[in-house]
This record gives sequence, structure tokens and C-alpha cells, in this order.
Amino acid sequence: MTDRVTARVVVAGAVYDQGRLLAARRSAPPELAGRWELPGGKLEPGETPEQALVRELREELGVETEPVERVPGEWPLGPGYVLQVWTARLLSGEPRPLEDHDELRWLAVDELDAVDWLPQDRPAVDEAARRLRPEPPRPSPGSSDGVRG
Repeated sequence: MTDRVTARVVVAGAVYDQGRLLAARRSAPPELAGRWELPGGKLEPGETPEQALVRELREELGVETEPVERVPGEWPLGPGYVLQVWTARLLSGEPRPLEDHDELRWLAVDELDAVDWLPQDRPAVDEAARRLRPEPPRPSPGSSDGVRG
């Protein structure tokens, strides 16, 4: 029997507000600089992923958030690391690029291709976008066109 090494978890937030997703442009390290990602960071010992996400978004962006839903999937980041993503609701603060980023952008679902995402973030962005799409309005009961008379 072989020992399986457990990968360290990196959490990222698909932070949304008013139907838009927050994208963060990396400023470091050099091999990632200029590419876009979902903000977040490493899980620390004793933290739940949700606690790590709230802490990381506070440190990196200066905002308070609430994790909502884990995005299905897990993506390798490099030797010994995997990315897990949660959708997160912005509770307070205006996001600012405080650490590891030099620009932030709010993107509508139809604008997600406007930035150069890191390859490991792209599947998570696509999955998160499915959760952000507004549902079409439903007609009122007993009405064929949704207009009440």
C-alpha cells in the first residue's frame, strides 16, 4: 500500500455583486503577473475552507464576504496544491487590490472572456458563472403572459 500525500488547499472566491463576478489581476509572482484569477489563498492549519476564504478576501481585497456555495470540482495548481472555489456574497467594503493584485474588474456573465484567466481558474469561473445567471421571470399563476389584470 502506498501513502497518499494530501495536497494543500488553496481557496478562491467567486465574489459576486449585482450579477457581476470579481476578477483580480495578479501582480506576482512574475510567471503569473498580468493574468486574471479569482482572489483567495492558502488554507491555514485549523481553518475551515470557508474561514480561510473570508480571511483571504479580507486581507487581499479589504472586504467582508459570506461564502455561499462550493463550486463543484477541484483543480491542480502545481505540486502539492489544489484549488477549491466558493461563490461568495459581498457583505461590506469596496474591493481594492491590497495584496498580490494590481487591478480588479467586475465582469458581467457575458464579459468573462474579456480577461486572460489563469488556466486553472477558467473551469471554476465557468462553473461559478452558471450560478450567477439570472433566472428568467416566471409568469404569475393563472396568467399566460405574466401581466396581472
